[in-house]
Amino acid sequence: MAHTSEETTKTQDKNYNAVSVLYHTLQEGETIERYIRDARENGDDELAEFFSQVQSQDRERAQRAKQLLKARL
Repeated sequence: MAHTSEETTKTQDKNYNAVSVLYHTLQEGETIERYIRDARENGDDELAEFFSQVQSQDRERAQRAKQLLKARL
């Protein structure tokens, strides 16, 4: 029988999911930083700017996830 994350972790799925979004968003931040550096090193300012925008959106997403989690934990 398949177990839900709630059964396994004793954490409500909604909270577990929010933590997961936060974790993956922060993890992506490290990756995006490398992409920005690679684009700049290759002289592609347009691509570097695109990745910078993604990074900014990730920061906003992470902040929102933290706010939502704080209100629920």
